[in-house]
Amino acid sequence: MYPLFFCSQEVHPIRRDSDEPRVNQRIRIPEIRLVDEEGNQVGVVATAIAMQMAEERGLDLVEVSPNSRPPVCRIMDFGKYKYEQSKRAKEARKKQHQIVIKEVQFRPKTDEHDYRFKVRNIVRFIDHDFKVKVTMRFRGREMSHMDYAMQTFERLLEDLADVAKVEQEPRQEGRTVVMMLASLGEKERRQRSVAESKEESAEGA
Repeated sequence: MYPLFFCSQEVHPIRRDSDEPRVNQRIRIPEIRLVDEEGNQVGVVATAIAMQMAEERGLDLVEVSPNSRPPVCRIMDFGKYKYEQSKRAKEARKKQHQIVIKEVQFRPKTDEHDYRFKVRNIVRFIDHDFKVKVTMRFRGREMSHMDYAMQTFERLLEDLADVAKVEQEPRQEGRTVVMMLASLGEKERRQRSVAESKEESAEGA
């Protein structure tokens, strides 16, 4: 049984030069609050005794809470700890979703062939989970026919109803009308599919 040393004096943490925790001999403060390898609170002990306990177990003494008074240290396998931390960081980076926005431009008098080509591009972008910025730019006298944009966008929404939703309603930005589309989530796709099935059943009745 190792003796416990309790201390009422406040201990200020030593300034750290890096984000990596202090380990073993780098822990120079005289007393620490110790947690063993099983997660049990041992109490406040002399740092030298804590190091001895870790060494006897073939493990390391790691400072896990340097700003506590006294600092909290834990007995653990530091190599394994670093590996697990690195693995978790990589998994977190993989889960981060990078937002990609693709732009598809229409003209006030886009012909049918060009319209279908652009729709296919939008579907391809949506399938890759990209957001799509749909724009229609007007020049000169075309400004008197801004309704072309709404007509085209309404048709787009009908043609893309199974795959896309409006994330940003159409709005005018100078000579350009802009609308933002995003992919339907799985839940939304199921809901739309169910609604369409009900409509078809009602029409067939």
